[in-house]
Amino acid sequence: MEPTQNVTEFILLGICHNEMLQPVCFVFFVLIYIATVLGNLLIIVTVKNSEYLKSPMYFFLSYLSFVDMCFSSVTAPKLIADFFVERRTISFDGCIAQLFVVHFFGGTEIFLLTVMAYDRYIAICKPLHYTTIMTGYVCGSLVMASWVGGFVHSLVQTLLTIQLPFCGPNEIDHYFCDVQPLLKLACTDTYLAGMMVIVNSGMISLICFVVLVVSYVVILVSLKTRSSEGRRKALSTCASHIAVVIIFFGPLIFMYLRPSTIFSEDKMVTVFSTIITPMLNPLIYTLRNEEVKNAMRKLGMMLRNYFSSSLH
Repeated sequence: MEPTQNVTEFILLGICHNEMLQPVCFVFFVLIYIATVLGNLLIIVTVKNSEYLKSPMYFFLSYLSFVDMCFSSVTAPKLIADFFVERRTISFDGCIAQLFVVHFFGGTEIFLLTVMAYDRYIAICKPLHYTTIMTGYVCGSLVMASWVGGFVHSLVQTLLTIQLPFCGPNEIDHYFCDVQPLLKLACTDTYLAGMMVIVNSGMISLICFVVLVVSYVVILVSLKTRSSEGRRKALSTCASHIAVVIIFFGPLIFMYLRPSTIFSEDKMVTVFSTIITPMLNPLIYTLRNEEVKNAMRKLGMMLRNYFSSSLH
């Protein structure tokens, strides 16, 4: 007889069980979330308002910042609010919705980073054809394809999970609803579902990571023929992209390219992936990019002039 679905809510065990440390964790994650939202919002506003940041690279960067901001917002506010709640619950429907949205934005970011690597490859390896290849239509289509890819990936993950029976227990040893912890709670054999997770999440992450690594190797090899100034500028841009790729894909491959077993390190790795990384991306891109820093300075001066004239 098939087990019936009688779980209406899940209890999230969270990441901090020490009551003395909870206020510290609360302040830490609040500051990180504020920095994430403000940092990514600053990049979006800067790119939109700067006449010098109109190249496809910055077009993709603004979308990456938007995805990062949304990705963090799916998990961070709930995590922060739960520090002051004794019983951290989430409804079954809320849990499935959170699972879908997390993988939607996570999948979109995977494909968007791959698109950004393609953009850098064309810009550096085929500079004479760059403007004819990376047209506005092509850039818009690549962004749309990233959204569609994220949606399809997320839909598969969600359909795999929602069809599983949950008849208790209902405690998720995590701070948000993800596939692996939910597979552990299902009261049926989840081997096939676990393998599908590896194929869907793990292999997508690994294949895109390999494509990214190969593309950057090709780019770095092609730089040998460039002038020292051109090489320095290209290396600076690629170094930022490579850093983002490593810190984003590393945790994903660790989490999803293995059987559905739960490790004690999983929560910390996921915190890094869903909360820390979205904050680091704007820092990495701005610290090593003079064009973005200059555009931000001009935006700051423009805002100061606007407010000073308004006050007078």
